Amino acid sequence: MLNKKVEDALNAQINAEMWSAYLYLSMAAHMHDAGQSGMAKWFEVQFKEEQDHAMIFFNYVISRGGKVELKAIDEVPTKWDSALAVFENTLEHERKVTSLINNLYAVATAECDFATQSMLKWFIDEQVEEEENARTIIDNLKMIKDNGYGLYMLDKELGARVYTQASPLAGK
Repeated sequence: MLNKKVEDALNAQINAEMWSAYLYLSMAAHMHDAGQSGMAKWFEVQFKEEQDHAMIFFNYVISRGGKVELKAIDEVPTKWDSALAVFENTLEHERKVTSLINNLYAVATAECDFATQSMLKWFIDEQVEEEENARTIIDNLKMIKDNGYGLYMLDKELGARVYTQASPLAGK
C-alpha cells in the first residue's frame, strides 16, 4: 500500500507526464506548420512515449492499492521562433522532468518506499537518454544553421524514428 505522500507525488507525476505529452503534440503541430514533417513525426513519437510514462505511473499506483486522481492539464505553448527554439525548449523541459523524477525518488527514499524507488530507476535512466537525444539534435541544428540541405537531411533522419512501447508496459 502506498503512503499518502508517495501517492500524491505519483499522481502529480501522472499529470506532469500528460502535460509533457500535450506539449510534444503541440510541438508536432508547430513543426507540421513549419513544413518539417520529419521533426513533427519525432515529436509525435515523443507524445506517445510521454503517454506511456503516464500509464506506467497510473498502473503502478493502482498495483500498489493507491487511488489515481487525474487533474486538469495546464495549457502548453503553441509557437516557437525556429526548429532550434523548439528543441531547446525540449531540452529545458526534459531537464525539468528529470528534476521531477529525482524529487519523486527523494520522496520515496524519505518514506522508505523501496518498491517505488525500484520502479523509478527505469525513469532515471530514461531521463538521461531523453536529455542526450535533445542535446544531440540541438548540436546538429547549431552546426547546420540555415543550410537548407542540412535541415532537409536532419528532418528526414528524425522522421525515421519509430515508436516503441516503453518496456514497463510490455504485456499490460
